[in-house]
Amino acid sequence: MNFAFFEGRIVPFADAKISVMTHAFNYGTGVFEGIRGYWSNNKINVLMLGEHYKRLFNSAKIIKIKINYTIDQLIDITIELVKRNGYREDVYIRPIAYKSHERIGLGLTGIDDDLTIYMAPFGEYLDISKGINICTSTWRKIDDNIIPARAKVTGMYVNSSLAKSEALENGFDEAIMLSTDGHVAEGSGENIFIVRDGRLITPPITENTLEGLTRALIIELAKDELGIDTKERTVDRTELFIADELFFTGTGAQISPIRSIDKRVVGLGTIGPITSKLQKIYFDIVKGNNPKYKHLITPVEI
Repeated sequence: MNFAFFEGRIVPFADAKISVMTHAFNYGTGVFEGIRGYWSNNKINVLMLGEHYKRLFNSAKIIKIKINYTIDQLIDITIELVKRNGYREDVYIRPIAYKSHERIGLGLTGIDDDLTIYMAPFGEYLDISKGINICTSTWRKIDDNIIPARAKVTGMYVNSSLAKSEALENGFDEAIMLSTDGHVAEGSGENIFIVRDGRLITPPITENTLEGLTRALIIELAKDELGIDTKERTVDRTELFIADELFFTGTGAQISPIRSIDKRVVGLGTIGPITSKLQKIYFDIVKGNNPKYKHLITPVEI
């Protein structure tokens, strides 16, 4: 039997249900995180668990959602949930803090809040072995003054879903979204990096991009392990066409090499050397094979 955390306790997954009148269901007033757990040596290594919950609290603050738990309590609940579910494969953990009041009417104040956590087996979201083909979406990334881009707001992801759907329906694997002023923002659910002349370039978080945890980790690893600096600056769309390498980062995407964009081959059309090196370092960490970064994983015995 699978389990979820719902209304303050761990319950069978089938019992974790909300009403059709729930405010978050009707108006998108929730915030969430996506957390990966990697199966290795009879353990699930949950990646950056505390960091994810810290970001969840930041998102909740922006959307005026009160979370009645501490970060340490949420970590303990998640560990117990992983144990109770007993998956012996890679998993995806989804905490959602949301407006739980059963009422009709807009607003954020004076509305009850709650939090739920569920998990499920989760493999590769994108092809990390051969690379993916992407396109520039006609849908622009929502501006921070419309829906806060640094908060993972449930309702905002209709914007990303439109871009992703457009890409898939046109034969691509993923989409690049431009900001309202036409600069590169991010993928539908990923941050993006350019490799050019041995350096990394990525749009700044002020370009309506998510403050990605994997993004921050890759910047750190590139510097500390490969001696490669990352320049955070505004990126034009055509810079992607002349990149030596391109890759996405994210909890779902991990490190996903990009083979082509808008039907233009990136580099040699294969996984580039820097992308490949970063992938190896990353997967050594998440599998628990690099003691230098053991602070990033929470191992849960199954």
